[in-house]
Amino acid sequence: MPQSSRRTEPGKGKRGSGGITKPAEPRFIAIGRIGRPHGLRGEVVVRVLTDFPERFDSMKEVYVGPADSPQCRQVTGTRWHKDRVLLSLQGCDSRTSAESLRGLLIQIPIEDARQLHDNEYYPHQLLGMDVVTVDGEDLGRIGDILYTNANDVYVVVGPRGQTLLPAITDVIQRVDLAEGRMIVTLIPGLV
Repeated sequence: MPQSSRRTEPGKGKRGSGGITKPAEPRFIAIGRIGRPHGLRGEVVVRVLTDFPERFDSMKEVYVGPADSPQCRQVTGTRWHKDRVLLSLQGCDSRTSAESLRGLLIQIPIEDARQLHDNEYYPHQLLGMDVVTVDGEDLGRIGDILYTNANDVYVVVGPRGQTLLPAITDVIQRVDLAEGRMIVTLIPGLV
């Protein structure tokens, strides 16, 4: 089934007078978001945003900060608590210093991103992609991706206005990264 690797957050397409443009390939990909501090010694709770959570078990360094300007930090410890990672970072040794990291992204360099299977895509590869029906109708470009519990939903902006396309095999027929084009079938109830 065509799908994006749903838990990465590289950024959204830009809007302007020319419509949606294809964003530049990001330098980093988010794999987690820091939540609250855990305990008094600087450990933080991380909500996992990657489909490859096992990567946290062997990480030596991460990039922490906003998507456009993260800073390299050494990882001094990781452990799992339910579906969250408890992460210790060098230089973060108190609850106060951990609190200052709340809401920041845990990122890795794009070149360290895992190779995806066929019919899986990172969101940055789909944003700005042209969307055309199997009958040749231009629907516009993917401007955003909504992440739901059932499936991802591609937000296409074009001549019809906004069209929401679920990332399911009945709708998404083909994704061609080289051409920057997605071919879709509009099933009843979509438009």
